[in-house]
Amino acid sequence: MDVTLHLAQDPEADELLGRSPLAALIGMLLDQQIPMEWAFKGPATIAGRMGSDDLDAQEIAAYDPEAFAALLSEKPAVHRYPGSMAQRIQQLCQYLVEHYDGDPSAVWEGVGDGRELLKRLQELPGFGKQKAQIFLALLGKQLGVTPQGWREAAGDYGPPQAFRSVADITGPESLAKVRQHKQEIKAAAKAAKAAKK
Repeated sequence: MDVTLHLAQDPEADELLGRSPLAALIGMLLDQQIPMEWAFKGPATIAGRMGSDDLDAQEIAAYDPEAFAALLSEKPAVHRYPGSMAQRIQQLCQYLVEHYDGDPSAVWEGVGDGRELLKRLQELPGFGKQKAQIFLALLGKQLGVTPQGWREAAGDYGPPQAFRSVADITGPESLAKVRQHKQEIKAAAKAAKAAKK
């Protein structure tokens, strides 16, 4: 895996996401309740604070939980909820160590088809169906992981240029389109809620 992603909108952070499967998974895990760029910049921030230019699942899994939470809490914090996200990242890394010998790319390498890959992604701590489908679409659209049926397994995120998620972001223009889609979804949900009252 060595591609250029544009999710953090920061060259160093994006370079790490493009070459490190663990960084990409952690960025996806962090992508909730904060701006997407902040989430995907998180892995590079964590690596830097650990004194490395990459992330290692075994090292993170074995890290003292309080020290790891403190690492994520340093200003600027990696997430709005650094303590709980530190715990989730460690749970993800522990799962990767137990099930994949600490190799995150083993989650998708040699997988039979899109449905099996979606199942594997949903088994990861912190990955519900939607997050798993978005990551599956990212793997297929930008990281060259295209098992048979991957687009179908990715659901609404699978079609080319759907502009519904990070899977379609390749620069500032596509980022704006994804943001617009998310705002439309929020507005529709708000209108539906108001109509029920």
